[in-house]
Amino acid sequence: MIVVTGSNGFIGSNLIRNLNSLGISDILAVDNHNNEELKKNVKDCQIKEQLDIKDFLESIKKGEIKPSDLKTIFHQGACSDTMEWDAEYVFEVNLLYSKELLNLCLNNSIPLIYASSASVYGSGTKFKEKLENESPINLYAYSKYLFDQNVRRHLGKNKSQIVGLRYFNVYGPNEAHKGRMASVAYHLHQQLKTSEQINLFKGSDGFEDGEQRRDFIHVDDVVNVNVWFMNNPNVSGIFNVGTGKSQTFNEVAKAVIKWNQKGHINYIDFPEKLKDAYQSFTEADIEALRKAGYTEDFLDVNAGVKKYLDALSGWPKNEY
Repeated sequence: MIVVTGSNGFIGSNLIRNLNSLGISDILAVDNHNNEELKKNVKDCQIKEQLDIKDFLESIKKGEIKPSDLKTIFHQGACSDTMEWDAEYVFEVNLLYSKELLNLCLNNSIPLIYASSASVYGSGTKFKEKLENESPINLYAYSKYLFDQNVRRHLGKNKSQIVGLRYFNVYGPNEAHKGRMASVAYHLHQQLKTSEQINLFKGSDGFEDGEQRRDFIHVDDVVNVNVWFMNNPNVSGIFNVGTGKSQTFNEVAKAVIKWNQKGHINYIDFPEKLKDAYQSFTEADIEALRKAGYTEDFLDVNAGVKKYLDALSGWPKNEY
């Protein structure tokens, strides 16, 4: 049986859908199943069993679930709000629970593939998986950073697979519930539903208006990387998951405008509260991922945004 934590969320639900497409339905979905909005993300998925995030580990301790029955654990569940300042909550969800899962996997030789984050690099300009490049600037990033350090202490000594995936700016279907943490592409598309105008931040950190750059990656590419590691259980480590090529917010906006066939860009003042807590540039160094053996190409913003908005609308736009 394959376990997916955060199963009803953005990446978790897309991962389950991908596994289903491969003929895999022996899946234990672990999440807060009381959230009706999130449950919509997996309504059409084939799942063997569902458990609340707290009940999963308890079921193992009680012997109701045998560790030997677990083939792989995809740990996607987290508090992903980079503006959350309740430290107790963030560390309980992102660090303490993750450490329990790690111990479970190490003690029972269960492969663990978990979601880390590019936010651990903070405002730095080097995005290679090395400790000297890491400087988290918010609680979310710090919680991910601390768990990565826990993992690093076991790498090289682990008998079963441990993989940390540092996601860069992920966008795609099933993210609407994320609210303010949903992707740039999602928010810009929503703006054009009620307006002819897309708002982007004015220049900051030496970048011109809308020219701040991020490594935007479609969720399908993220899921494909997860599944590749599942199929290559001898590979362990911490890896960046981005396209390897940064693109501007202007490029995202233009792709959204092109798909909607309307709209223009308006630049607004950069918020004071985001200064010193904002990444104006990210670009994944994917050398380690390539050396591990992953060879698939990644969608660029133009192709990825079209694929995403086609999925949101339920039909492809051929004249694009």
